[in-house]
Amino acid sequence: MASNTSLFTMSLLIALMLLSFNTRSHAARHLLDTAAPESPPAAPAIPTLPKPALPPMPVVPTIPKVTVPPMPAIPTIPQVTMPPMPAIPTIPKVAVPPLPVVPTVPKVTIPPLPTMPAVPKVTLPPISSIPTIPSIPNIPGIPFLTPPPATTSP
Repeated sequence: MASNTSLFTMSLLIALMLLSFNTRSHAARHLLDTAAPESPPAAPAIPTLPKPALPPMPVVPTIPKVTVPPMPAIPTIPQVTMPPMPAIPTIPKVAVPPLPVVPTVPKVTIPPLPTMPAVPKVTLPPISSIPTIPSIPNIPGIPFLTPPPATTSP
């Protein structure tokens, strides 16, 4: 369910981005099509403000240095000696008897297929004329599918 939600939000985000790119390009085209606008009027000069007189900052007192006692000496760890690993025993070779020889399969010959008897030509009689469909008499209209008759008021 979370993947469907994230997929939907991602597709919505992409659609909105594509829509925003499209409007920007149209706006740029319209700007290029219009005549160059007159230059905007010059902005009035910003008046300079007087500098405020600030009182001097208080002096920050110095912090005394803290003396830390020296760290104690780390004791040395004795070196551990491991006994030698025992030798890996060798695996004896197993004598495998040779595989038996596969006998050759004799070639099988298939006898030829018998010849097919000739099929005699058959001629069909000519097709008689196709019967015509009788014309259907007028079918009355279905009342709910036909429009109501026009009424004229006197």
